[in-house]
Amino acid sequence: MPPHLSADRPAAQPPGRGSVDALISQARRLKGDVDAVRRDTPSDASDPQERWQRALYDLALHQLDDLDTHLGQLQEGPPLVSPAPTAVLPDRAEPPAPRRGSLLSRVGSAEWNLLTDEASWSGELYQILGRDPAAAPLTLDELPSLVLDEDRPKLTSMVTDCLVDAKPIDGEFRVVRPDGEARTVHMMGEPVLDSDGSTASMWAVLRDVSELRRCRSAVSETRDSLQRHRHQAQTEHRIAVELQEAVLPPWRGSLRLPHQGPETLDLAAHQLSSPPGALIGGDWYDALELADGQTLLSVGDLTGHGVAVASGMATLLGAVRGMAMAGTQPGQLMSWLNQLLDATVQPALGSAVCCRYRPDTRTLTWAQAGHPAPLLFRDGTGRRLNAPDGVLLGATSGAVYAQAEETLEVGDLLVLHTDGLVPGRGATDSMQVLSDLGPRLDGAGTAQDCLRLIVDEFGDREREDDACVLVARVTS
Repeated sequence: MPPHLSADRPAAQPPGRGSVDALISQARRLKGDVDAVRRDTPSDASDPQERWQRALYDLALHQLDDLDTHLGQLQEGPPLVSPAPTAVLPDRAEPPAPRRGSLLSRVGSAEWNLLTDEASWSGELYQILGRDPAAAPLTLDELPSLVLDEDRPKLTSMVTDCLVDAKPIDGEFRVVRPDGEARTVHMMGEPVLDSDGSTASMWAVLRDVSELRRCRSAVSETRDSLQRHRHQAQTEHRIAVELQEAVLPPWRGSLRLPHQGPETLDLAAHQLSSPPGALIGGDWYDALELADGQTLLSVGDLTGHGVAVASGMATLLGAVRGMAMAGTQPGQLMSWLNQLLDATVQPALGSAVCCRYRPDTRTLTWAQAGHPAPLLFRDGTGRRLNAPDGVLLGATSGAVYAQAEETLEVGDLLVLHTDGLVPGRGATDSMQVLSDLGPRLDGAGTAQDCLRLIVDEFGDREREDDACVLVARVTS
């Protein structure tokens, strides 16, 4: 036998994709080598030692098939289970003494003489079946008594085909040991023919494959579970997207508010989506003409992802619109929004900016809750507005939110956005990056042109979460 077939190999760490491909190639080459050696062994050997050696070759081929299957599963997905160890082939006729836990400790042999009705079992077979080594081996007629009821027809059919039609045995069945434990046994065997061609005896090699079958079952169940979770995640993502689209303002492109009067805001907004497959966040933007002729501008973000967060965002945005329409000023609005979030069943945190713009005086009154302050661009230069005090929504009960005022000028550009507009940057760095766009925004013209410039600059960057941006240009 070629020495490389029985070479022991040191334990290795879980392989990467390239290593798995290499292992698959090595396993298949080894399988070819074993098969070549097996073909050189007589298939009709009458010597028990030669039959044992050929049985081990057959067993090694089965073991390599199992290894190939496991490596294929590892190649397709996470390494959920360890592959079965490669069989170590003997280099002598008599089987070596097996180590506890080794492959050969899970392999036993048996022979049933049909002429004398005698049976002989190896010690390993007694161990596999949980039988007392001092007890007589079971005959072929007695063997089915160990097998589960539903598997007995399979065993009877295999044995009958072997004895009557001289067909080799290659199949599995489950046995119940005296301690009540069920084990799965793989049986391989052949008839031994007499000189007149009749079956004189039957020999077999029986292998305990219980752990391997449990591993395969675990892989199958895990894949089914992953598919269910994937389908559930896809469904939740679709619902969250639909909910988000239903809640955010229906207008697309540009908008002018208020609709009547010479002093208006030229508005444009956009949502920058997270990567495909990522969960939907709780970002929102809004622009609304109020009953008193003023304009509401708001952006915000509720922490978390998924349907529950999208639903919470819808609740907050609805509350903002309702309170603003009733005439609530931004500071008070934030306080009541904080109480609303604090009273929800599932605790959550949120950030927001809320502004009321009065067109006749071009006055912007605004408040914030732990959110980036709006950016004001004037004559090509950008700066953050000085933020009034305000903690995150839901962070503490009874929080008080201050508000500030800013007088705008014709041509001013106001940019409101949520976190993540500039991926990978902190608040200070994001402000600087956005401020650097000042000269380009000054020459952009309409709000839609300015928005397009911002989206072109930051929209293609890899981001982990959604982001919203709302721009408002003061017109005469």
